[in-house]
Amino acid sequence: MHFADSLTARIKKTSPVCVGLDPIIEKLPEGVEKNPAGLGVFCKGVIDVTKDMASTVKLNLAFFEMLGLEGIKIFEEVCMYAKKAGFIVIADAKRGDIGSTAEAYAKAYLSKESPIDAVTVNPYLGSDGVLPFIAEASNNDKGLFVLVKTSNTSSGELQDLPIGDEVVHEHLAQLVEGWGAQHLGKTNLSCVGAVVGATYPEEMKYLRTLMPHIPFLIPGYGAQGGTAEDVKHGFIPDGTGAIVNASRSIIYASNGKDWKEAAQMAAAKMAEELHGVLR
Repeated sequence: MHFADSLTARIKKTSPVCVGLDPIIEKLPEGVEKNPAGLGVFCKGVIDVTKDMASTVKLNLAFFEMLGLEGIKIFEEVCMYAKKAGFIVIADAKRGDIGSTAEAYAKAYLSKESPIDAVTVNPYLGSDGVLPFIAEASNNDKGLFVLVKTSNTSSGELQDLPIGDEVVHEHLAQLVEGWGAQHLGKTNLSCVGAVVGATYPEEMKYLRTLMPHIPFLIPGYGAQGGTAEDVKHGFIPDGTGAIVNASRSIIYASNGKDWKEAAQMAAAKMAEELHGVLR
């Protein structure tokens, strides 16, 4: 099934909540061993308790890479575990390169055999750095999310620079819509998505008009300050077309022995908040 159609079906079945897995050994809760094996146990535990109310999980590759080969093995195990649990699985790798290197990155994450459904892509190198990912994704019913307007406070240093009558992120949005419009599913949404931060709601509202066919991955909810009201304009009228990521506010909802229950409650509360503004 086309990536956007799978994503839409999963959102309708559960919610637009995307659980961000940014696990740090030192922050693992009480009762979980503070080592790489414990990190895997923690991630799988979060998956177990959120699978019925969250549509997607986003694994931030950096937190696994920093543990070396063992971390990469755990990353792959968690991806497979999440896939078996029914999640749409996103690798937050922010890859970006050109030519054969971009093709290699695309095959690493988006091959038909991979448990990963989508990967984040940095477009700084232009279309040469994005098109190989689109080709691999469209061939294998996978997806990608291109960084357009990120949630961090310094994003404007580059993304808001004026170029003629628009700014860089607005121009980029039009490129993404152009790339994505060639790869639509039955939902009229593309396998090419965009990362648009919850911390810039006015920009998000305008970006949705520039990218009507593009699924949004919206970071910055919860700990970074984004709210349900902030993100509602990232969705299309039927309440799909976007997923909203929260990491710390879900996975670190408690550092005690009740960490699973706390994560489940945090995800459920977020799902309820999002459904509330999308009704």
